[in-house]
Amino acid sequence: MAAKSGGPRTLTNTIKLLINAGAAKPAPPVGPALGQAGLNIMAFCKEFNAKTAGFKDGTLLRVKMRVYSDKTYEWDLRMPPSTWLIKKAAGLARASGTPGHEVVGIISLKHLYEIGRVKQRDMPNVPLQSIITSLMHTCRSMGVRVVARPEDSQGPPPES
Repeated sequence: MAAKSGGPRTLTNTIKLLINAGAAKPAPPVGPALGQAGLNIMAFCKEFNAKTAGFKDGTLLRVKMRVYSDKTYEWDLRMPPSTWLIKKAAGLARASGTPGHEVVGIISLKHLYEIGRVKQRDMPNVPLQSIITSLMHTCRSMGVRVVARPEDSQGPPPES
């Protein structure tokens, strides 16, 4: 049965994407995800690129799209994943393959505080202390050691 114009629209799909700021293209992952939902891929790419023009090139952003039965959509821009921010702050290409046994980088509490402030934009009702505690656990699971002062984070990580 066809939907009547002006009738209630229902949520049909939720799409989550990771896209570099200002770099949305109709190629994967954006094209296939939006194409399957029957959305105008180029319109989204232009809108996303315009909205993220102020971000530093290469910043990985999370996008959550809600697709409705009348082929309209709404999307929210979220801050980068915690792991991406931690790897950037610690200067890492990848996390440890054996966390707990191998330390691949060091990060200071000051850096975690700054990352926590960024992440708090997505979670305004969560206390900053809770976000930082969560980030400390994420660091541990990535093989990144947290030190108290930024000057302690200089130099190569200690041998395990």
